[in-house]
Amino acid sequence: MKFVTNRNAFIKALNTVSRAISSKTTIPILTGLKMDVSESDILLTGSNADVSIQTSVKASNPDNELTIKSTGSIVLPARFFSEIVKKLPDKTMSLEVGDNFQTTIKSGNSEFTINGLDANGYPHLPEVDTENTVDLAADIFRQVIGQTVIAVSKQESRPILTGVHFTLANNKLLAVATDSHRLSQRRVSLPADDDGKFDVVIPGDSLKELSHMLDGIDQNIQMNLSENQVLFTLGDTRFYSRLLEGNYPDTSRLIPKSSNTKMEFAAGDLLSAIERASLLSHESRNNVIKLTIKPNDQVVTISGNSPDVGTVEEDLKPKSSEGEDLEISFNPDYMKEALRVFGQTDIEISFTSALRPFTLVPTENKEDFIQLITPVRTF
Repeated sequence: MKFVTNRNAFIKALNTVSRAISSKTTIPILTGLKMDVSESDILLTGSNADVSIQTSVKASNPDNELTIKSTGSIVLPARFFSEIVKKLPDKTMSLEVGDNFQTTIKSGNSEFTINGLDANGYPHLPEVDTENTVDLAADIFRQVIGQTVIAVSKQESRPILTGVHFTLANNKLLAVATDSHRLSQRRVSLPADDDGKFDVVIPGDSLKELSHMLDGIDQNIQMNLSENQVLFTLGDTRFYSRLLEGNYPDTSRLIPKSSNTKMEFAAGDLLSAIERASLLSHESRNNVIKLTIKPNDQVVTISGNSPDVGTVEEDLKPKSSEGEDLEISFNPDYMKEALRVFGQTDIEISFTSALRPFTLVPTENKEDFIQLITPVRTF
């Protein structure tokens, strides 16, 4: 196996698949990078058993300056190989595999020889049916991930809650995540000709990794499902993730249908005030801040205290408020993460009582995005 290619183009592909390679895997060969060279391209594969990423460097793309002299497959130690390629002196590089998988990498006056492994020992990637394809705008899907993955559970005691629950029906994609203290739900309408249907739970860690890859991409991403795998295809790159097994809890009943107190804020203004109040609450063992709402006075007071440090109190004027007076306490970290994903929009917060979950929604398209937070009992 032998080829010559543009080093920067190769590094770009290398960086993509390296996202899936971990030095902590229990399967030794997965610390390596698999390379399959055919007559038309170089196919690079990285995997950590949960996530697998595959991308190709095609000879047909003139930017790759790829010349394939002989074909073959090999697994190379990912960390060493990546560091070598990134530090090579010339803009082109050549790679040749000799006897016993000894691999020679050359660029300019520099030459490295590293030991490779037989690619036959590398686990096969799952077969995913690519017949039923769901097309999603990459920027919208990245937004959906960012808005929901904040609420996935970090506790392995209920594995199903460590993922985001995706359902597709009637051209509506619904994404829901909850850690049982808060919930995030986002709905997206798909084109009318997209009549697919599915119900899956994708691990939050997989989605975070996918989100990084979608940054700045303005094309569509294709999604395909098999029994226990999901495949996302973006140009020359394929991203595989395992699915979580089990039934996701019915979260629709958690969202209150009515409220007794409502107020509107610019999300950024409320976020700044919560951040200030949490400076002291973080020093306290219970990490709680209190909201005192008096709709008739059109004022909301945010307060927090730490017995060791001191107290904080700040009055805020909402854009509007209505309903009953209320005092409610909550974890400020949950509130901050919820507010950040709204960006600079105006939001409506609805409360039913001091001990019932409250919701945050944008003032426009309220049905499409809901954040729910469970209050903290302080008495």
